[in-house]
Amino acid sequence: MTTPPATPPSDSLVERKQRRARQRIVEAADELFAQRGFDDVSVTDIAARAEVGRTTFFRYFGDKTEVVFAKERAMLDAIEAAGRDTAVAAAQGVREAIEQLRPIVVDLCERAAEDLAAYDRRAALLDQHVELRARDALKSRQIATRLGELLGERGTAEATAVLAAQVALGCYETARIRSRSGGDLVREAHAAFDELLALRAG
Repeated sequence: MTTPPATPPSDSLVERKQRRARQRIVEAADELFAQRGFDDVSVTDIAARAEVGRTTFFRYFGDKTEVVFAKERAMLDAIEAAGRDTAVAAAQGVREAIEQLRPIVVDLCERAAEDLAAYDRRAALLDQHVELRARDALKSRQIATRLGELLGERGTAEATAVLAAQVALGCYETARIRSRSGGDLVREAHAAFDELLALRAG
């Protein structure tokens, strides 16, 4: 009797294993950075703490700095998901475009501050390391670019989309600067948008 071929693991199972491995790496790095500081932790240290090989580490992250910005990947994925909402029409002006981006930016803030202690540890790392602040600026540019592309995909005029995306990013950055901790982030994001949208042309 012929034995039927083994059924390959489903994509969902593989994806769950990949997510778990990636999350172990993120958690291991967070613990080590908190214990030793960013400079005194290597990729080898993180991989060992996460119980994965260096090859596995580099499958998910290009270097140890990228682990600090693991949340940004989830944020970009969230923007992609928002872009699939075909029920939203093209914005007819900058104000409408900003209003469309507001819930997306607030959602990004909620995601960033899901773990308040981790958010505050990350903020402390950024304060201490100029190279991390440089990478943070690059990640913020990527978010703004994707927000503008989302508006463009909805049919919003390019000039309007670019301006609205940069303004929305400004609200996000304002919330980060004003927040004393991750717990304030969403409230400050709403406040920034409220203040902006309350402005009237002189």
